[in-house]
Amino acid sequence: MSKLTHLPEWQDLNLHFNEIRDRHLRSLFKDDPQRGDKFNLQVEDLYLDYSKNRITQQTLDLLFELAKAVSLPAKIQAMFEGEKINISENRPVLHVALRNLSDRPILVDGKNIMNEIKKVRSKMRQFAGKVHRGQVTGYSGKTIRNVVNIGIGGSDLGPVMAYEALKAYSNRDLTVRFISNIDSTHFVESTRDLNPEETLFIVASKTFTTQETMTNAQTAKKWIVNHYQIQDTRSKIHESKIMNHESDPVAKHFVALSTNIEKVKEFGIDPENMFEFWDFVGGRYSLCSAIGLSLMIAIGPDHFDQMLEGFCAIDEHFRTASLEKNLPVLMAVIEIWYNNFFEFQTQAILPYEQYLHRFPAYLQQAEMESNGKSVTGAGVRVDYQTGPIIWGEPGTNGQHAFYQLLHQGTKIVPADFIGFIEPINKVSDHHLKLMANLFAQTEALAFGKDDEKPYKTFLGNRPTNTILLPKLTPKTLGELIALYEHKIFVQGAIWDIDSFDQWGVELGKVLALKILSELKDAKSKLDHDSSTNTLIGKFKSLK
Repeated sequence: MSKLTHLPEWQDLNLHFNEIRDRHLRSLFKDDPQRGDKFNLQVEDLYLDYSKNRITQQTLDLLFELAKAVSLPAKIQAMFEGEKINISENRPVLHVALRNLSDRPILVDGKNIMNEIKKVRSKMRQFAGKVHRGQVTGYSGKTIRNVVNIGIGGSDLGPVMAYEALKAYSNRDLTVRFISNIDSTHFVESTRDLNPEETLFIVASKTFTTQETMTNAQTAKKWIVNHYQIQDTRSKIHESKIMNHESDPVAKHFVALSTNIEKVKEFGIDPENMFEFWDFVGGRYSLCSAIGLSLMIAIGPDHFDQMLEGFCAIDEHFRTASLEKNLPVLMAVIEIWYNNFFEFQTQAILPYEQYLHRFPAYLQQAEMESNGKSVTGAGVRVDYQTGPIIWGEPGTNGQHAFYQLLHQGTKIVPADFIGFIEPINKVSDHHLKLMANLFAQTEALAFGKDDEKPYKTFLGNRPTNTILLPKLTPKTLGELIALYEHKIFVQGAIWDIDSFDQWGVELGKVLALKILSELKDAKSKLDHDSSTNTLIGKFKSLK
């Protein structure tokens, strides 16, 4: 038995679970008609109704005792104080420093890192402001009107999600796109209608060696170079000359988000146009770093700062609030209740806001890459479930797709419903109908409906959270992201896993490099398993 499941607090939860596991939400609300008025929490702009969960106050009390037993308050403090809580990589975890807008110093190895962060942020503001206002030109002198971010994982999902979420606040004279997939289709379709002379590429790679990112970056480089080779008939610039940086179209059309200045220079990017970030920030937590440059260009530095304010507000709440009144802690322990005691394996994220259509995918990476671990920080294999499977779609589209399973399927899926009081686009009664659907779905999932015909019966007792915010703005988006980031941290802290490494992505990368060389060499000898050997052989024979 593991250390966690051996704790008295865990055993108490087990006993309690056996007592209330079959309690229906109908009876919980019948026993306490004011339950909806009690089981809610308002923090900043975030209002959480957690009354439609299969919990009692005793459940929460026991969950909070578990959090205290694993020293959660000390672990929270350790993160904010820059201790090296990323154990496997011996690094601090300080994405919170990126949005620290106070005068509070944050130390790493005795050095206040806020000075470096503010310096990079200022450099970002200056550059992004110029592009946002149409004051940056390309090699031919034409104004930059297209911005294409090239990255993958956290260097893509964060900026993509936030750009889509805040599109209403963006400069619509700019075209902003994102390329991540190594599939050539992604590059071709993303650049098909763009004028190279008006296009700026942002290459986001910490090491400037990420295979997918650098493959797309090299293709972008050729795309720019080939254009000017064709266009510059007067000086007859040869491709090799440009590629060797004897002229500067590359320097005028590329910037880098990286820490590897030598590789950036080798690519042809002016080091002045390299924006630094740090190894104490994981990719999936890096939106507020230089990785957010494409977003800052799109929405402008002032709106970006408002987003940071939202992040910072929830960071401070998480850092200072008691566990019982701590919104990320509350959401985290409720999810642990379902994951580890009910053994529900998935969690749905259901935003009733079209601008948040990429939010479920963003949280899918954030949670599954963070907490998809099976060993503790000490390297001991766990004997309990860790991170759930995260998925979802915006409402009301999902209602006409997978909600059938949510209501009447054999699997129970706890779900977070996210809605806004005021719409960004006020058209007729669209928003009233949207929110009517949100409230109706949580009611139907909780209470169901009896019917003499079995196929019309809804059993109910399907748990949900409802998160309401005034309006989707840069600030409220920051609050929402920070809420989920810290929820993920709390879960990892309780499960005693390292939420901030991602070794699970490495093996596939290593094997892919080996197989790539075999695909290029017709005479290569294959020494994989019989299935992989056959698949590679089939591909090569038909290629």
